Amino acid sequence: MQIDHPSPPPEGCISCEVRGHVLLIGINRPAKRNGWTPAMFQQLAEAYTRLDDEPELRVGLLHAFGEHFTAGLDLPVIAEFMKSGQKVIPAGLVEPHDYGLPGYRRRTKPMVAAVKGICFTVGIELMLGADIVVAADSSCFAQMEVQRCIMPTGGATLRMPERAGVGNAMLHLLTGDAFDAAEALRCHFVQKVVPAGQELDEAFRIAERIAAQAPQAVVATRLNVLKAIELGQAAAVADFIPVQQRLANSEDAAEGVRSFIEKRPARFTGR
Repeated sequence: MQIDHPSPPPEGCISCEVRGHVLLIGINRPAKRNGWTPAMFQQLAEAYTRLDDEPELRVGLLHAFGEHFTAGLDLPVIAEFMKSGQKVIPAGLVEPHDYGLPGYRRRTKPMVAAVKGICFTVGIELMLGADIVVAADSSCFAQMEVQRCIMPTGGATLRMPERAGVGNAMLHLLTGDAFDAAEALRCHFVQKVVPAGQELDEAFRIAERIAAQAPQAVVATRLNVLKAIELGQAAAVADFIPVQQRLANSEDAAEGVRSFIEKRPARFTGR
């Protein structure tokens, strides 16, 4: 698929485009292999906040311009923030890594990520913070913070062991060694591997399939999964009856019944 590619400033930017109910969120600094700057982090948080705040948007799709997803942080620029403890994202926005950082909102709507080429450090953490990841078979991954005397603080220490088990997580976190798409799939860091060049099309296909479902049910289902992971089974089960009751009394639930009776695809509005 073809996506508009605006020319970025030297510090890079996040370029957004709406396709139907899908918000395409593009990492746009290809001349620097999409190395992350403070401006890019702030714009990414603004894009994730836009996804949650605009009712017509139902799914986000994180992708990258150029040959690579990202080579990671622009370390000389970001190092000063690390030394001072200053945050690169203003408080009150949706934090893209989505692990519950105090002072920030949690994302409610689903995010699909399309990964290609180099995907290092923050790139892995952003894709692990998404819900579904499609990777090109030529992708190369590395969580290499320990090689720079840095601890991963974007969620890798939380999600790698959750997805792959402690041993596999330690293998990649403590060596910083590169690994390929097959290993990322084995460790459940990505959900699909496709031939290079097809990753964005496949990610968009998945995003459109999600966007065609009842938006309130998609959000409720996603949040219940996360509640079970983060707070335990009992907390998730406690939501079953009240959330189901709220959904059952919605206009979309009535449309779901009508479409079942009339044997046609449902036309959901999000109400």
